[in-house]
Amino acid sequence: MSRLPDIVVTNARTRGREIVDIAITDGVITAIGSRLETGAKSVVDAGGGLVTPAYVIPHLHLCKVWTLPMMSEEALEAYQGGGMSAAAKAVDLAAVVKSEYDASWIVPNARRAVALAALHGNLHIRAFADVDTKARLEGVKALLAIREEFRGIVEIQVVAFPQDGLLRERGAEDLMRKAMALGADIVGGIPWIEANEEDMRRHVDFCFDLATEHGADVSMLLDDVGDPNMRTLDMMARAVIARGAEGRALAHHCRAMALYPEAYVRELMALLGKARVSVVSNPHTGPLHARVKELLDAGINVCLGQDDISDAYYPLGRNNMLEVAFLASHLLWMTGKSERETLYDMITTRAATAINLERYGLGLGCAANLVILDQGDVTEALRFHAPPRVVISHGRVVDMERLRTLARIAPSE
Repeated sequence: MSRLPDIVVTNARTRGREIVDIAITDGVITAIGSRLETGAKSVVDAGGGLVTPAYVIPHLHLCKVWTLPMMSEEALEAYQGGGMSAAAKAVDLAAVVKSEYDASWIVPNARRAVALAALHGNLHIRAFADVDTKARLEGVKALLAIREEFRGIVEIQVVAFPQDGLLRERGAEDLMRKAMALGADIVGGIPWIEANEEDMRRHVDFCFDLATEHGADVSMLLDDVGDPNMRTLDMMARAVIARGAEGRALAHHCRAMALYPEAYVRELMALLGKARVSVVSNPHTGPLHARVKELLDAGINVCLGQDDISDAYYPLGRNNMLEVAFLASHLLWMTGKSERETLYDMITTRAATAINLERYGLGLGCAANLVILDQGDVTEALRFHAPPRVVISHGRVVDMERLRTLARIAPSE
């Protein structure tokens, strides 16, 4: 006798507009069809609302959330002003807060942000923790604690991130090794911050060597500056191919691409395709952005990230990826029907591919991490960018009231 499912979601509308029931057993989708067996332990009526895989945040500086009040807005002005010509200065200005880094206050800030993420249906986060002689390993320790606290609700990949560089920040290489030994999941990098091309290449090589040692993926912030001569995306892609690491490196920002000559852009896109490098764009946090539509047309996987929440680089944000996609629809001028669907992909399936999630999706055998919306299609979901009515994580209905408490927001908000 076959076992009855733990949950059956009835009257679920798929993105293809079909109304189905979805059976979930032991945290896995075990059946999809019409009028499934309802002798389940729990029945959730979607009421014809859109049901999709949960959202994914492939880029979030989680150790920095809600630190803007700890500093002046000088760093924010430098990062967003003058065509990002002072982006490197902004990084140095933002580093001031790290002298005060302590897991005791980073943990509650991060807890609030992750609770907000789950409340908005984001159940997968690639979270960056600064690693340098000022931050030490405090951010890593805090995010590792949050990863364990939210295990079973939100899946967090902790990135050890040398925000202030490796060659220009003496001692950072040793701290990166220690961060990975502590249990960080991903090796982060930011080669463009180094003083010269030779140091940039050494930065890239160190990150890939460390990733190989730990069997880890690589996430690098690349060319996040208004300088058309900055080419560290090219540098990383070539390193991927040389090392046989295709599909295991994620490129973030790549804003200088907006200023590259057309002929070079075509060459770069061919290189990215060969290296199977995905790109995360955060167009809402800076005046420049990667050439998202052209990348998509070239067959490059592109997704969207939250990037920051109330820190030195962006004063707003609330880990609502529908909101991020809504903003991107305007900033990237992606308003056509197929483009709206692509935007939704960029916070779900494309983002999942970018961070190499396993068993992600809405199909048999996929992990049951789902959002149930009040809206019936992607356009309405983007229009209202409201929290899901129900979030299912690892086959269990998430306690939304508890999340509201952790996120410190009132039921009416």
